[in-house]
Amino acid sequence: MLRLAFARTNTVALNVAHVRTTLVSPRVILHFRHESTKAPEERVKLHEARNDLQRDWDAKVITYEELKPKTLQPSPDKYLIDVREPDEVLQGSIPSAVNLPLSVLSSALHLPPTEFKEKFGFEKPRPDQEVTFYCRSGKRSSTAADVAKRNGYTNILNYTGSWLEWSSREGQKPAA
Repeated sequence: MLRLAFARTNTVALNVAHVRTTLVSPRVILHFRHESTKAPEERVKLHEARNDLQRDWDAKVITYEELKPKTLQPSPDKYLIDVREPDEVLQGSIPSAVNLPLSVLSSALHLPPTEFKEKFGFEKPRPDQEVTFYCRSGKRSSTAADVAKRNGYTNILNYTGSWLEWSSREGQKPAA
């Protein structure tokens, strides 16, 4: 649907938030409004497909109960990566975790393996290797999982409870 609107001032016409506007002249504004002509069943299928795609994109969430055994028997084939900054890691960390701050994660994943090991002190994870991310509260770990996914990593886990949950369950007091 195409609507032609005449406005006394540009600001009146530009304040219409529910439509996309294109300024044609100082007093003539074209409004484009996109209305779906699809049947409700088709729209439902499209929304379901979009939700499936989002589910496939999101990293699998791992719980405290699932993570605890992995920390008791660490494996060189599985990484637990703390994406907090080094000064935050001084408060404590989950056993067997390595630190790779979110601020450098994307660039670090592009480094050659030898340079990565030299800079961070551990082997660069392989794209198919299991990698679990955590941070302080679960927000940065979600971002880290997204960064890893965008860089070709396929076996990503996200411990959303992160350090706050771990420290409370383990009886450690998190620093403020």
